[in-house]
Amino acid sequence: MARDYYEALGVSRDATPEQIQQAFRTSARKYHPDVNKDPGAEDRFKEINEAYHVLTDPQTRKRYDRFGDDFRHVPEDWEEQARAGAGMGGRGGFRGAPGGGRVRYGTGGFGGGAGINIEDLFGDMFGGGDMFGGDGGFGRVPGADQEAELEMTVEEAYRGGKRQISLGDRNYTVSIPAGVVDGQRIRLAGEGSRGSGAGPPGDLYLVVRIKPDKRFRLEGRDIVADLPVSPWEAVLGASVAIRTPGGETKVKVPPGSSTGRRLRLRGQGMPNPKGKPGDLFAEIKIVVPRESTAAERELFEQLAAQSTFDPRRSR
Repeated sequence: MARDYYEALGVSRDATPEQIQQAFRTSARKYHPDVNKDPGAEDRFKEINEAYHVLTDPQTRKRYDRFGDDFRHVPEDWEEQARAGAGMGGRGGFRGAPGGGRVRYGTGGFGGGAGINIEDLFGDMFGGGDMFGGDGGFGRVPGADQEAELEMTVEEAYRGGKRQISLGDRNYTVSIPAGVVDGQRIRLAGEGSRGSGAGPPGDLYLVVRIKPDKRFRLEGRDIVADLPVSPWEAVLGASVAIRTPGGETKVKVPPGSSTGRRLRLRGQGMPNPKGKPGDLFAEIKIVVPRESTAAERELFEQLAAQSTFDPRRSR
């Protein structure tokens, strides 16, 4: 059993989306592996990242609240299937593997996956009906759902678009929504295992995996990008260019900026088809020249002689 997502973020079960986002940002900055080198920090970051993705998607959160740790094994349209089943006098079918089993794609072919018992899960909704037609036979067995991982870069996830993929001897053209996040599932209806008899095929779910990127770090839908600046730009302020997944843009560095300061570009993070997009944070990194000319050294020496600033006392 995975840790409760609400507990992982430190919020109550009736927390608002804004409270969840704020809790995530606070924890993400604390545990991000780029800033926290303690053992276990990376696992903790992954945990809160997963919790954030689940609880900020209204439909996914609804499934999690209803089914707990088994929510990933429940189709996104489970409510429609439940209503359809109830409308047929309690004998509606639930698409999935017999007995709730699942099949997953892996690098070594197919493998079994633990699931949930569909009849136990939905028996009260379907009035205890038989998913095989009510006569105990196996003339109409639905096919099992399948999963495969789909790797992409931050920029690919940001833009979305069409992508050609191959799984075994099957080729697909997949429409990727702009702003997909790590762990998000893209459903290809009817592309899972074949059913038996007149049973419908299962679905294929592509699980998005975002590759690590030296330029961009993801914190939920927020994007963090390093912004290298010179000492004089940090002291005097400047307007400098920064590369983002959406292209190059300008950001104003306020005078007196230190390394680690974050400048927010609202709405320029990962797109969100279901709501508010993330923000982009330009994180200042003061960079000094590896080698200085004689004139540059003289200027720095003059600054050192004139300045009373002590960075170790100003913290």
